[in-house]
Amino acid sequence: MESPVRSDATQGTDGRYRLLVEAITDYAIYMLDRDGHVTSWNPGAKRFKGYEADEIIGRHFSAFYTDTERAEAVPARALDEASRTGRFEREGWRVRKDGTHFWAHVIIDPIRSPEGELIGFAKITRDLTERRTAEAKLRESEQQFRLLVQGVKDYAIYMLNARGEVASWNAGAQRIKGYTPDEIIGHHFSEFYTQADRDAGLPQHGLNTAAREGRWENEGLRVRKDGTTFWAHVTIDAIRDDAGLLIGFAKVTRDISERRQAEEALQQAHAAMLRSQKLEAVGQLTGGIAHDFNNLLQVISGNLQLLSKDFAGNPRAEMRVQSAMAGVARGAKLAAQLLAFARRQPLEPKVVNIGRLVQGMDDMLRRALGGEVEIETVVAGGLWNTLVDPDQIENAVLNLAINARDAMDGHGRLTIEAGNAFLDDAYARGQDDVTPGQYVLLAVTDTGVGIPPEALERVFEPFFTTKPEDKGTGLGLAMVYGLVKQSGGHIKIYSEVDAGTTVKVYLPRAMESEDALVAAPSVEIRGGDETILVVEDDDEVREVAVSMLGELGYRVLKARDAASALAIVESGLPIDLIFTDVMMPGTLRSPELARKAKQRLPNVAVLFTSGYTQNAIVHGGRLDAGVELLGKPYTREALARKIRHVLANQAQRQAVARPEIKPPTQGAVLPAQDVVKGATVLLAEDDDLIRDTTAEMLTDAGCRVRLAGSAEEAFRLLEADVVDVLLTDVGLPGISGLELAKTVRTRQPEACIVLASGDKGVGSDAAFLGASLVVKPYTPETLRQTIAMALQARRLASRQHQDTDWHPQV
Repeated sequence: MESPVRSDATQGTDGRYRLLVEAITDYAIYMLDRDGHVTSWNPGAKRFKGYEADEIIGRHFSAFYTDTERAEAVPARALDEASRTGRFEREGWRVRKDGTHFWAHVIIDPIRSPEGELIGFAKITRDLTERRTAEAKLRESEQQFRLLVQGVKDYAIYMLNARGEVASWNAGAQRIKGYTPDEIIGHHFSEFYTQADRDAGLPQHGLNTAAREGRWENEGLRVRKDGTTFWAHVTIDAIRDDAGLLIGFAKVTRDISERRQAEEALQQAHAAMLRSQKLEAVGQLTGGIAHDFNNLLQVISGNLQLLSKDFAGNPRAEMRVQSAMAGVARGAKLAAQLLAFARRQPLEPKVVNIGRLVQGMDDMLRRALGGEVEIETVVAGGLWNTLVDPDQIENAVLNLAINARDAMDGHGRLTIEAGNAFLDDAYARGQDDVTPGQYVLLAVTDTGVGIPPEALERVFEPFFTTKPEDKGTGLGLAMVYGLVKQSGGHIKIYSEVDAGTTVKVYLPRAMESEDALVAAPSVEIRGGDETILVVEDDDEVREVAVSMLGELGYRVLKARDAASALAIVESGLPIDLIFTDVMMPGTLRSPELARKAKQRLPNVAVLFTSGYTQNAIVHGGRLDAGVELLGKPYTREALARKIRHVLANQAQRQAVARPEIKPPTQGAVLPAQDVVKGATVLLAEDDDLIRDTTAEMLTDAGCRVRLAGSAEEAFRLLEADVVDVLLTDVGLPGISGLELAKTVRTRQPEACIVLASGDKGVGSDAAFLGASLVVKPYTPETLRQTIAMALQARRLASRQHQDTDWHPQV
């Protein structure tokens, strides 16, 4: 049978199709018979499968499959699906002639005759290896980015859709905001804002700004799932597609609460430092003012005291002089307050129980505040001790109480509390110059008008006051501040307008036992005939001092500065004592004058005076060891007592420095030696040379000696040991020898006490205490006889009381 004759048009169309297929190189287009054998092959098939047409036509198309797929009959299933469904489409690995693999996209379509009979398959294959590789890299990149975002825990990184609803949620967002993805995805991000911010439209403002400008950045309070707030730094970036259409937002949130707290703490510390520097600068200024003011007061006070002798017997004139002296006393108090603020006053600290001290002030406070102020004192049990100057603390409490009375307009409730407190590291970091540790808290609370917030920053400044012009000097709180700081403490004010004020004073805890507090002794005024060199740059102050010393009987030389004084010393004139101001002009300073003078006159004594105790002779609020100081303004009585004390100490140094002829060791023993031998003597003396040589005298006499350089040290030794005799210098620093003796007499009425002093006027105090007195300078024999008589008198008294085994535990 002949094959049908085809028209030229048909043949032309077939030819064009053939040319089209043959021209395609990016696709493999070929025919399979109904069993799957290749019947045609185009250049595209040759290019990425590697076979020439004569190498592959007639072979089964399964040659392009992997061994695994052939074993699983994948090629046969492909043809079956194509014949049944009319199409087979898959992607998978295929094999080239050289055995290499490529990723192919395959389409198999059945070819049927006009009658519907299957006559073969058309197969199109495309090499997608490069696209698959790119897609794999993209997927890997996206996965890595997803892992990166999910792995970030310090930032909340998530997506919003164009409406502001959460579309994704990372682990950092869950940690910071508290929501799991299931709880928050699909919710509007405004849930993270405070109600006030939502009412103000802040969330929508952020989205609008990001959509308009591409980015919005903000810091503010945000809300967690549990309702707590945190301070957040937020950025919102707009996300657009390739066409520029807004499809959503990228949102990054960071919790900066700790950073903000640190910044606030730093700002507070900086402000505290500025306040501290300001107060320090004002302190330097007020200290200098106090020095000049005290010089003026000294001139007035000295002349008034000299003048009082001329008006003796004239009551009216005496009254006016006394009134003027009262004004000097008020001026001296004002200067003392300035020095207290400047932390330049020499303190006399003692170990005290603040509770007992405040309770002892009850009568004084009631008289000062009046009957309309109700006073309550609350003292906690087990109150610790603290090391402070009790007189200055009393002044501080009185100042605070008077401030409170004025704030309450004379009627209200004043509460004074004393308790134990601990200031921790966190509190100390936010304060100015505070050391963490244990403190004794003294709190003074009133029910007054309170202090406005803008005034709280300035209340410690000198002369600043919230009172009317004619009320107060503005120095009360400044004095309290300076005292507390000089004592190593801390002060804080809490106040609310119309609700009252609390001033809290924290004083460092002292581990030592409490010292007894006694009144200062009054002694007879006595002068002498020694030679005194007065060194003072202020002419009027110098002349007043010269006149006062002259009236006391002393021979007086004078110099206007340290250099002039040194010239007098080097002239060879006999000088017993140099009385010099601490602050003077010139290159030669007073401490250097004292040192050079002692090199030329080893036996000269030195007494400093000042209205402003700079660090030249005072450190840490205490006089340097071996230094004697008389503060300005001083009275004639104070000058007389101090001169005698300093001269007596110097005379004692001279006496012990001279070699003594010791009695022979053979033969009869003096009765005094019998009495003192074996006695335990506690020697309290602050002068190192006098203490050492006196100890040698006592040891030579057969005594056992215990040494103390201060009353505080003597108290500690007395608690630890039994002694037979307390031998104490009257002029000890801090707690005086008289105070030490009175305390011992109170605790141990039968104690044997010997006072040592260069002032015979102390004899009345010795008699009152039932003590013996040895006058400086004393010799070994004088000292031995005095102690012997004291022991004999005490033993005689003991026998009369039928207590022969008396050994005082002091």
